Amino acid sequence: MVIGRVADGLGRGVEGVTQAVSEAFFEPVIRLGVTGLARSGKTVFITSLVANLLDRGRMPGLEAAHSGRIEAAYLQPQPDDTVPRFAYEDHLAAMTGPAPYWPDSTRSVSELRLSLRVRPTGLLGGVTGPRTVHLDIVDYPGEWLLDLALLDQDFETWSQAALASARARPEGAAYAALIDRTDTAAKLEEPTAAALARAWTDYLTAARDAGYSDCTPGRFLLPGDLEGSPALTFAPLPAGDSPRGSLAREFARRFDAYTAQVVKPFFRNHFARIDRQIVLVDALGAIHAGPPALEDLRRALAGILGAFRPGRNTFLTAILGKRVDKILFAATKADHLHHEHHPRLAAIMEALVAEARRRADFSGAETQAMAIAALRATVEETRRVRGEDLGVVRGVLEATGKQAALHPGDLPADPAALLAPARDGAQTWLDGDYGVMRFAPAPLSLRAGEGPPHIRLDRAAEFLLGDRLR
Repeated sequence: MVIGRVADGLGRGVEGVTQAVSEAFFEPVIRLGVTGLARSGKTVFITSLVANLLDRGRMPGLEAAHSGRIEAAYLQPQPDDTVPRFAYEDHLAAMTGPAPYWPDSTRSVSELRLSLRVRPTGLLGGVTGPRTVHLDIVDYPGEWLLDLALLDQDFETWSQAALASARARPEGAAYAALIDRTDTAAKLEEPTAAALARAWTDYLTAARDAGYSDCTPGRFLLPGDLEGSPALTFAPLPAGDSPRGSLAREFARRFDAYTAQVVKPFFRNHFARIDRQIVLVDALGAIHAGPPALEDLRRALAGILGAFRPGRNTFLTAILGKRVDKILFAATKADHLHHEHHPRLAAIMEALVAEARRRADFSGAETQAMAIAALRATVEETRRVRGEDLGVVRGVLEATGKQAALHPGDLPADPAALLAPARDGAQTWLDGDYGVMRFAPAPLSLRAGEGPPHIRLDRAAEFLLGDRLR
């Protein structure tokens, strides 16, 4: 696996070994990676998780909170001085203020440290007293994670697959037409290169907006301080002659620079140090977008897991290089469904990652899938429709500010009813019409000791953190 080869080649100094030994024996650190593709709710998840760990009244599913063994929780400066701090206070104010709104989405890597004073279980607690466990939360865009698959490809291989996807999607028609009239063997002209890169970025943006998940290179969508640089001024080209100095030859060189100078440093500096991971998935959005988007999501999730180094952490691996030993795949926006449909959403999530989970389980990593809502924005109702009781959710529409009730359609009891036609290339659903509304956060009146309302956030925390808080 390419990630393993890169990781094995990383040099680790005495300082890094000393830090790992200190963490193992004195104040353990749980390094939790939070990622997901566009609109999956990463920022909301982190903000609500931290708020509910600081005020644990809504966390009965987290055993250490329910039993009172978490005696205190407090924010501390993060250990990585060169990584931006996750703007927790700003995001919480956006979600819980008098006129609540969704905070800005993830655009780069950020980090936050939450320290928990925990009383151990059993006889150890009476002997040692409370100990401090640090939770380092690393937020990073899922689009960047998908780029790790590029390390296994050269420019020609990536171009072939990327162009095939673009030509199969309506959103790729403009780029396909542009590339068909471009002489890729001609001498490189920067205006031509820039025009192709802009057209490819426009295509990726449109594909993402249409519900597709696998849109690489990810930095084209979230360029940060690399915007306009040669490393982001390339695009896929059809195979053909590429003489020295040609457009095709220069794009291949820039592709190599992108993987070497952008993708690999991201892995080295951030991703390789994660030992617990949650992947947030807007499965409802993909279902609403149609079978092609759902199949694209399934493939993207398999690619995401391929970037992890699953396996069980031991004392030795804690020093030599951590492995992700727990991975949670969470279907978000469960509050868009009546609770009677939550098990069906969880089952669809299980089926979407079945192949990816088998790989991780075989390598020793523990995985789980569930349906959650990090911040509950709706309330449930039962309405009488055509003589039958229908479960709906009601909330404030983000676009209009008006109240609306939603029944998005009955998810099938068997996930194969969705995944099979998606795999077979169906363009529309034959037996169902699945709707999605965008609800705004509901105004909150929180009591002392309570975090924001959620659905199964406590169970997600128990899976990810519970064993390390005993």
